[in-house]
Parts: sequence; C-alpha cells; structure tokens
Amino acid sequence: MGPMVDSHLAILAGISLSFVAVKALRWFIKKRQNIPSLPPGPMPFPLLGNVLSIDTKKPWLTYTEWRAVYGDLIFVQILDQEVVVINSQHIAQALLDNRSRIYSDRPYLATLKPYGWLVSFAFIGYNDEWRLCRRLFHQTFRPKSVVRFRQMQIRRARDMVANLVSDPQHYHSHFATFSSSVAMSTVYGYDTSTRNDPLVEIVINAMTGLAMLTPERAIMLKAFPFLLNVPDWCWGSSIKRSAQASSKHVNEMVNVPFQHAREHMADSSQSSMVGENLRRMEMQDEASKPMFETSLKKAATTAIVGSYETMTSTLMAFTLAMVLYPDVQKRAQAEIDSVIGRDRLPMFEDRASLPYIDAILRETFRWAPAVPLGVPHATSSADLYDGYFIPKGATVVCNTWGISRDEKRYPQASHFIPDRFIDVNGLLTDDDPAEYIFGLGRRICPGRYAADTSLWSAIATMLATVDISSAKDDQGKTIDFTAKFMVGVVRYLASP
Repeated sequence: MGPMVDSHLAILAGISLSFVAVKALRWFIKKRQNIPSLPPGPMPFPLLGNVLSIDTKKPWLTYTEWRAVYGDLIFVQILDQEVVVINSQHIAQALLDNRSRIYSDRPYLATLKPYGWLVSFAFIGYNDEWRLCRRLFHQTFRPKSVVRFRQMQIRRARDMVANLVSDPQHYHSHFATFSSSVAMSTVYGYDTSTRNDPLVEIVINAMTGLAMLTPERAIMLKAFPFLLNVPDWCWGSSIKRSAQASSKHVNEMVNVPFQHAREHMADSSQSSMVGENLRRMEMQDEASKPMFETSLKKAATTAIVGSYETMTSTLMAFTLAMVLYPDVQKRAQAEIDSVIGRDRLPMFEDRASLPYIDAILRETFRWAPAVPLGVPHATSSADLYDGYFIPKGATVVCNTWGISRDEKRYPQASHFIPDRFIDVNGLLTDDDPAEYIFGLGRRICPGRYAADTSLWSAIATMLATVDISSAKDDQGKTIDFTAKFMVGVVRYLASP
C-alpha cells in the first residue's frame, strides 16, 4: 500500500510541478514579448482551473472575498472558460458602459436551449435579433411610456394588500400574483384574477425551470452533452427529464398569453406591448412577419420573466427587512401619516414628499440584490484596461453583491439602514443602487423604470395599510424562524 500511495503522490507532484513550469514559461514569454498580463487572480489548477476554490452555490461570496486579495478586477479560470469579475461600480461603468461595443455579447450557456430559455432575449447574443427585441421592448417600457401604467400599478398593489389581509400566510403567492399581474397587463393587456389566475399559474410553472439554469448545471451539460439523450433508467437522466418539463412549461408561457392577446385585440380596452405591435405587424409585408412575431414573443416573455423573478424576490426581501428592523417600519409609517394622513392611500403624486419610502426601496435593492452577479456579459473582441489584457470571448461578470457590500461605501453593509440614502437635510442622496442593480451598458434591464414604479407602489401601499411582523403561535408567542435563500439565476427568500 505504501509504494502505491507514494507513486500517486509522485504523479500528483509531477503534474503540479509541470503546471507551474508551464505557467512560469508562459509568464516569461509574455514578459519578453511585452504582452500585457491578465488581471490578478488565484492560481488555477490544471484542467479544473479555479472551480474547486469557488462556492458554486453562491459564487458572489467567493468573488467578494477575493476582492480584498486581488482587487476590483479579477481573472478566474473555470474549467476552459476565462472569466473576468468586476467588483466595483467604477470599473463596471468604465467597461460595460463606456466600452459597450466590446462588452455587450452573452456567453454560451449549455442549459438555455434544452431548458427552453432561448425565448428570453436577455440571454441571446448581441446581434440583429437582439436589437429588434430590445426596440420592441423599449417602445413600451421607456420612461415616458410607463407613466400610463401607474393607475393600474396602484390598483394591483391595493389588490395585493387585500389578499395579504385576508390570507397573510400565503404572502409569497400574493407577491407573485402582483408581479405577474402588472406584467400581464402591460405586455398582453390581460386583467388577471386577484387569486389563482390560470395564466399566472402558467408563468409560475415555467419559473421552476429558470431556477435550474445554475452555473454548475451549465458546466455539466457543456462537458457531458450526452446526458440529454440517456435512457430514463440511466444515471443522470434527471437532467434530461427536467429539461423536457422546463421546455414544455416555457413553451406554454410563451404561446398561451400571446394567443389570448391576439384573439382579444379588437375588444381590448387597454394598450399593451403585444397588442400594439400585432397591429403594426398587420401593415408589414408577409416575408418579414415571421421574424417580427418571433422577436415580439421573445420581448414579451422577457418582460414577464423579469417582472416575476426580480419583483417577487425584492418584495420578499422587503418583508424580511420589516420583520427584522421594526423601527424602520415605524418610521416609514410615521412619514406616511404625517404627509398623507390616514384618510387615503399613497399615490405617485406623493412620492417626492416621501423620501424615506424611497430610501427603503433603495436599501432593499442594495441589501438583497435579486441577481447578485447580474446576467454575464461576454467580450466580442480583446481589450486593454488599466494595463490588463482582457481576452476575446471572456465571460465578464459584474459582482453586484460585492458592490453592494463594500464597507467603505456602505458601513455596516450587512445591516438594513435606509438612512444611508438620506442626507443631513432629509433629502435623498445621489447614491442610487438602481444604477448598478439593474445592470449596465447596452444590456441594462430595459424594464427598470416599470419595475421601480411597481415596487414603490407595492411598498408604499403595504406600509400605509398593514403591520409586518413575525408569525405568532396560539399562545401569542413569536415563532422563531431562520431566513433561507434559494439561489439560481435569481437569489430569493424561500417561502415557508
């Protein structure tokens, strides 16, 4: 046994030394050729790269820890994929905003096609199809256009509160219904039921597949694509079955509400993204209609998915914060009472007079970013930044979590402190996490203005009408709980 172990150790040592020698040789050659070095980062292992050093469930935590060692721009090797991690808003703006021509592509994800998620233009590459989808989306959700949705958003927020009062136990379901109903109205012109709406149920079913688009699953399918074809009785077939189920649900989410909007174009009393563009499509030549309709479906699906995932997650985080920080809730309610009184509910016209409510929204964005690493970008060509070489085809990740947890910028960053966004005069500061929470560059979330107003209407209405606290048992004692977050593309608080 001893000689065998020694021989194994010798082999491992030989491999490690060879790898170090190769790395040293490459470094020496680059120095001789005056080729700029890659950004700093941890030393990778042969073949595996840095994958063993990263928390695959919560990689943003690893990248945030590495910032203290390697800085705000880090190079990481994950198997054969080169990854550049951005840990500061300044660098993110310098690259993703100011050099958006290079940083607007998307990396290949092996999970997208089998799980049916190429229907979201948020994931597709930077090309003509993406530009058409983006234009269709922007027409409906640009700042001037979203103003027309405000009355509907307030009405839906009040429906949500009514559900919370009558059935407080299922608060997650009420948040999901609110998020979906706002999106269904703006995208398809569809008025959802306040509870158990069939089209909302279709969206919720499809969202289970989005949670499966984890980095480790993508890496596994990229390395072992045959897993999508193995027999059902074989080990690993669960990936194939989950992909098939996801594709079925996503296909239903794409087509059922779209068909509903098409059938009710004539009798719909409200404007919507799909309804308006279907009318435009009728005036186009027959050759261009198929591509236009496909792009419209992708734009519509992206709006529904983005609204459901991020808004529901943010409302869950807000609710948790109000339970953990009751003094914040009391101060917000006092502000509403002093400005509005108790004879009516908040309206958008009151927003400028309620700075603390906006500070709570900003702090919710910062404290619990729904997408901690954003959606990854990819470089379409090589680049140089601050003396560092960034390769073509590299995956570029903006560590939103790390930016929001910067102790120099946000002291006691793990605590929920809305006052950090209020100045000495009681006004909002210039620091708005929405400037990085929704992404940057040409791939910034195009629905951010509607999301902002929807979330404000929900939070302001909740604070004006209900007290949010921990559940109590039959004896009136507080039930202890531990907040658990689920992770995938979106990080969200698990409902009990």
